[in-house]
Amino acid sequence: MTTNGAANGKPRRIAGNILISLLGLVLVASGAAKFAHVPKVVEQMGLVGIEGWRLTFVAFLEVSSAILFLIPLTRSLGLLLVSAFLGGAVATHLEHGLPFIQPAIFLALLWLGALLRHPQILWSSGATAAPSSIPAK
Repeated sequence: MTTNGAANGKPRRIAGNILISLLGLVLVASGAAKFAHVPKVVEQMGLVGIEGWRLTFVAFLEVSSAILFLIPLTRSLGLLLVSAFLGGAVATHLEHGLPFIQPAIFLALLWLGALLRHPQILWSSGATAAPSSIPAK
């Protein structure tokens, strides 16, 4: 038997899981395309000066942060790394005069998925209660 609060949170958690899974897999696929040196991806990355070993390094960063984000036990670290990665993508787009809205929206959706699945991630903002394992001040 579930409480009313638990029943109300189930659709939110499911929506969060869906967003986390879909967006995490998109990041893995994007990194895989960079590893595979797909010609269109190589061309696009070359426009911003990312070629050769740098392209492989970016692919590694993208895939590793996405995998950490997809694993529940390492999700908070993955969210931090994916945020840094996509923040860098936004900055690179801005620096080169490219549209930055796509990586910015993608990042916002990743955070939305994490927030829906784990509302306690905002505990330090005062918007939610502090997790029980961290003493409230």
